[in-house]
Amino acid sequence: MDRYYYTIIARELVEHRQMAFISGARQVGKTTLAKQISQNFQTTLYLNWDDTSHRLLILGETAGLIEALGLNQLKTTVPLLVLDEIHKYSKWKSFLKGLFDRFEGRVAILVTGSARLDKKGGDSLMGRYFNYRLHPLSVAELIDYKWKQLIQAPRASDSYNQLFQFGGFPEPFLKANQAFSHRWQRLRQQQLIQEDIRDIARVQEIAQLEMLVILLEKQAGQVTKYSTFAKQLRVSVDTIRRWLDVLEGFYYCYRIRPWYQNITTALRKEPKTYLWDWSSISDNGAKAENFIASHLLKAVHAWTDFGLGDFDLYYLRTKDQKEVDFLVTQNKEPWILVEVKSTMKAALNPHLAWFQTKTGAKHAFQVTIDADFVDSDCFQHHKPIKVPARTFLSQLV
Repeated sequence: MDRYYYTIIARELVEHRQMAFISGARQVGKTTLAKQISQNFQTTLYLNWDDTSHRLLILGETAGLIEALGLNQLKTTVPLLVLDEIHKYSKWKSFLKGLFDRFEGRVAILVTGSARLDKKGGDSLMGRYFNYRLHPLSVAELIDYKWKQLIQAPRASDSYNQLFQFGGFPEPFLKANQAFSHRWQRLRQQQLIQEDIRDIARVQEIAQLEMLVILLEKQAGQVTKYSTFAKQLRVSVDTIRRWLDVLEGFYYCYRIRPWYQNITTALRKEPKTYLWDWSSISDNGAKAENFIASHLLKAVHAWTDFGLGDFDLYYLRTKDQKEVDFLVTQNKEPWILVEVKSTMKAALNPHLAWFQTKTGAKHAFQVTIDADFVDSDCFQHHKPIKVPARTFLSQLV
């Protein structure tokens, strides 16, 4: 299966001087994507920081890399250097800066990592890389996704129910086995907390952090009350904020903040928190909302990474309880309103029309999880309308 970034990154590594950074959650498919991209190059050197022999080559004299990449030979092609999990090296930014500045134009560099690679601070890599955020599988990607334009034509999917139940991480999705999925979730969470977060982020209170993870699974999609978590775990509010920053940085969860421009009564501060793996959520209503949230986040990240504009994701809620689940913005302007419902029998949320008037959003959809696919472009409609999730999601990324 070719992932949605495959063609774009493979082309840009050849056409542009910049390095390509691919970040994403553990086991989301970064290494597989890197190996697919490497097939477009005659010479590839793959180095994983977790491999001791590879680490020695990274930390050794540059002459070793020159020899391994064949940069001391007359060639007509550019080799590819793949650096996997290099962010675990404390001086990874200065290492990449020196490597890029010395061999710019002579070697293509692809960097992958299970933590955010675009954080500010340290040696500046500005202008030296393009960032790509790899997400779990989605409805559109499973329908032989080939990116052509911002919004795709609607297409039916045979994998919708399987994706909703088992999540978009490739291995549990392809296995489609509940017992395997549960064991895989436990192992991934254990490795994330006991290895990555403890060793790299240096969080000492691992037992309490694990309790926060359990609370997030039970409260996915709810407004995040930092003070409530702090009381439950007997830590400070600042500690809760820091832990959520860490969990977000390692792609366990993500926060969506409220949109309040032009809405005087809107909430302004508290975010809603969702999980990258929606299959771990037991409540079907919360799981459905997280399922749609993850598809929308994948779309806004991909559209931004593709260079199609500046896209972002928010939620809408006022002090008098008017609410719509999501707002997608395009170049800082409201574009798509999305309300999530389980069934078509649910009445159309009147707040869609209210918020559409207030924000000026072009589209307002009530997306229904259990409705059958309809072969019609929902983006042709500009007034609030009920839309099957199977149709809506197939038109994204």
